[in-house]
Amino acid sequence: MNSDTHGVTGQTETPEGAQRLALKSLSPQDFARLGVQQIAYIRPVVVDGNRAIAIHAADGTPIGAAPNAELAVAAIIQHELAPVLVH
Repeated sequence: MNSDTHGVTGQTETPEGAQRLALKSLSPQDFARLGVQQIAYIRPVVVDGNRAIAIHAADGTPIGAAPNAELAVAAIIQHELAPVLVH
């Protein structure tokens, strides 16, 4: 049996176990960048008194806006990202 860095056997034998171990070894900075190239989130905002939907990269960087959630999600998908709603 394989053992992980903590000496517990069997935890890295599956792909899920190996992924868990890899995530545990990420630095805080690497964890913050996780998903930046794959995920965008949307959240409602008010701009100049008008409701809109802000689009942000996974790290919080603003990348766009749309007049409604449907258009925001369509824009995210068009750019080959996975949309996530933050509430």
